[in-house]
Amino acid sequence: MGKGCITVIKYFLFLFNLLFFISGALIMGFGLWVLLDNQSFIAVLQESSDTVKVASYILIGVGSLSMAMGFFGCIGAVYEIRCLLGLYFTCLLLILIAQVTAGVLIYFQREPLKHEMSNIIKGMMINYTGANKTTEHTWDFIQRSMKCCGWSGPGNWSENVWIRNSSRNLYPCSCRNEELPGTAVEEVGLCEHTSTQLPVYETGCATSVEKWLVDNCGVILGMCVSVAVVELLGMILSMCLCKSVVQEDYTKVPKY
Repeated sequence: MGKGCITVIKYFLFLFNLLFFISGALIMGFGLWVLLDNQSFIAVLQESSDTVKVASYILIGVGSLSMAMGFFGCIGAVYEIRCLLGLYFTCLLLILIAQVTAGVLIYFQREPLKHEMSNIIKGMMINYTGANKTTEHTWDFIQRSMKCCGWSGPGNWSENVWIRNSSRNLYPCSCRNEELPGTAVEEVGLCEHTSTQLPVYETGCATSVEKWLVDNCGVILGMCVSVAVVELLGMILSMCLCKSVVQEDYTKVPKY
């Protein structure tokens, strides 16, 4: 009966480590997406803030470590190696503490982060020329797809250096409201208008962007909670299996 329970624990631990390995791969993949993506709001923040880049590297590092620990946990479970099981438990505990700490810091720093994000966008709009294919073209894509203009409203664009100093009536082409009468314009850059009223969207992008970030934070939170549950189960099962191993048999470990 005792051997049967140990066998069940061993293969349950193997299964949880496999899930942990997959979860780590998902976290690392999300970190790579944040680092390499150039078609969403993340690209705008990356150019102006090191916080997003640092966060992406942390996600990649945590994901890689999770994959490594999942692998070593599988080996320790299948071949009942106490040192690997103990190392696995310790690393899981450290990762769990780091995740909780990061979550608490992000929660209490959310207002400064929102303020930093607002400053980044407004600074980008002030110096906008339409030539930067990373941040400016991404912001143009956001304004077109979300049908918004500026951060809090189209009035933010009045601070743009080129619009303020030009003798022509300029406005960002990506703000163009296609429902209003007028000729077709470019997707990026600054366009000229001849009417007294700007043919642009009246709503700012702050609400839409914050909703987009909240939706993506939900994905991150769901992934972190899933990983945390797997970590706790893995810690419990690894300790149960470690206590049941009286003497290690290294002859079962395959030689390479």
